[in-house]
Amino acid sequence: MNQTENRIYNVLFLCTGNSARSIMAESLINHWGQGQFRGFSAGSHPTGQVNPLALELLERLDLPAGEARSKDWAEFAADGAPSMDFVFTVCDKAAAETCPAWPGQPMTAHWGVPDPAAAEGDEVTRMQAFRQALSALEHRIRAFVNLPLASLDRLRLQERLEEIGRS
Repeated sequence: MNQTENRIYNVLFLCTGNSARSIMAESLINHWGQGQFRGFSAGSHPTGQVNPLALELLERLDLPAGEARSKDWAEFAADGAPSMDFVFTVCDKAAAETCPAWPGQPMTAHWGVPDPAAAEGDEVTRMQAFRQALSALEHRIRAFVNLPLASLDRLRLQERLEEIGRS
């Protein structure tokens, strides 16, 4: 992957509902990417609202979530949308769905994480599920932003992206 000094990479995280995992991943890449990566998120069937526990956790950890909103992935396949360099699915349902054709042929990988919004129990138990999902995403995103993009060819980069998804 050719990298220039001041290049900003656009990264799209996809999930079915775009209410929790993809929203948290967007926030994490914007935080850990330190200006080199710009995060976006979307869903194949967006719920139309961000899960309040996801927002609460991001706020508690001082992670950016100010403009978080649940949106359809078609926004990013439309004319005039930002061109994506990377597209990651973070839920198994979205990984199995037929994705739109992304302009520019971005690198893709599946980084599945259990859905914290599906957790049952009291608020403490549910918040723990969100913390676990955020921790798994953070581990992967930190590994991703530290890849030596300039020195990896497309095939090796694809292998590394898939390895990160299995970690």
